[in-house]
Amino acid sequence: MASGVEPVGSAHASATDSSAAEPDGGEADRSAPLVDRPEQLRREGAGGPAHLEVVDSSASSGNPPGPEQPARPGRPGAGSQPRAVPGEASAGADSASRFQPHVSPMVVDAERAARAGLRRLDGRHLTLWTDLAPDPEVDILTRVFDQAVPQWCEYFGIDAAAAADWHMTGFLMGERARFVRAGLLPEDLPPFKHGYSRNYELWLYEQPSTYYRRLLLLHEGTHGFMNTRLGGCGPPWYMEGVAELLATHRWDGKRVVMNVVPASREESPMWGRIGWIQDKWAEGHAMSLEGVLAYDARAHLEPGPYAWCWALAALLDHHPEYRDRFRRLPRLVLKPDFNRRFARMFADDWQQLVYNWQILVANLEYGYDVQRMAVDFRPGQPLPGAGASVVVAADRGWQNSGWRLEAGQQYLLQASGRYQVDDEPKTWWCEPNGVTIRYYRGLPLGILLGAVQPDVDPDPTTALLRPITVGLGRTIEPERAGTLFLRINDSGGSLDDNAGTLTVGVTPQQPP
Repeated sequence: MASGVEPVGSAHASATDSSAAEPDGGEADRSAPLVDRPEQLRREGAGGPAHLEVVDSSASSGNPPGPEQPARPGRPGAGSQPRAVPGEASAGADSASRFQPHVSPMVVDAERAARAGLRRLDGRHLTLWTDLAPDPEVDILTRVFDQAVPQWCEYFGIDAAAAADWHMTGFLMGERARFVRAGLLPEDLPPFKHGYSRNYELWLYEQPSTYYRRLLLLHEGTHGFMNTRLGGCGPPWYMEGVAELLATHRWDGKRVVMNVVPASREESPMWGRIGWIQDKWAEGHAMSLEGVLAYDARAHLEPGPYAWCWALAALLDHHPEYRDRFRRLPRLVLKPDFNRRFARMFADDWQQLVYNWQILVANLEYGYDVQRMAVDFRPGQPLPGAGASVVVAADRGWQNSGWRLEAGQQYLLQASGRYQVDDEPKTWWCEPNGVTIRYYRGLPLGILLGAVQPDVDPDPTTALLRPITVGLGRTIEPERAGTLFLRINDSGGSLDDNAGTLTVGVTPQQPP
């Protein structure tokens, strides 16, 4: 290969799994209140992270995903059954696909390739062979890949100068038979439906959308970069989650920006991960956090796990409390106890991570802003006898009031203020009762919501999935002592056009 870069690999290795493209699912019922569907996420206990089994992704075949298997509400997702088990992994268990030093690099016979109807596209970091006709959207793929390399370097902490000569060879296939005739589809590759990456080479089948074609190239390129520069990709949830995370992108025809949450279905045709999660939430088949972490190598033979792994990677990478820890994980990809180390890194705030996962799954939209929707679950202080006031920002999700309310005590909540809930076609001004010209999840846009998260809660799902309407004012009486949280009613994908604040007075009421 042209790179001459030596991996930090192991002889016990396997190629990366393929990515699976699925059409976007239909819209879930976004008007249904959250309180209707709390049962599905109850698998996360409140006692901290379980010891997770470390699984070997080398068994993954890259087979096309089969039809989804039915799952019951409250069980961890559809199809595969991930397991959280006690104790250490069995001896010799490996956690991820790794570089394969025993596999020789491909040698392309240019004349034979030309006779098979293939042409060559050259970039600094990618040589791409394809049988597709010349087309601007195809011919820019090497440029997209070249622009991805410095972004991979920055993300994984690799010196860009050390990767200056790093290079992969890719094969973009319209007709598989042409590549077989050219000797460019090795017999030892497992069957795959969309894409496959091994060492310094990747294979892609043509896709029905230009976005997904680019995404698949970036997804398999991420596997290739991790295998050849880090020596491996980590356990299945991390391997596929990070590949999806860095493959979701925005392309303006000149520059590619990776690691973005697509703003709309139209911006990311055929990707479908957000639609999948919305549908599974609506059906009562949402995946628990521990279920995602425990995926084994067979899980990604179906499309659903790609969605859940992307969502978890997006939460961990974009959440301000988790990002720095998550960005330290690349150094652990060759560790057989990767998942246990991950659990230890998050042990002190594991329950808060579980709650933030539940909030993301229940509220995920195109353009979802993880940072604005991040919730601080630290317990509040006792409310003064005279009460207190809380300032609530209109451009954020659930906000910790900082005050603890007592069980059985009545409190009067009174809200005031004027704030912006949209800026198109002009500024939409709103007060705490919301605007009835537009509804979100069955309630007026911008109306004030509240919830009390108990200090000790027998329900493993956060109380923030069961909000109450506050509006201009309401008297509440918590069943259990806990911290008061407040927010306005709006989509997690539409907070960036909000502005301003409202003030909420919280006053304990004397018994009659």
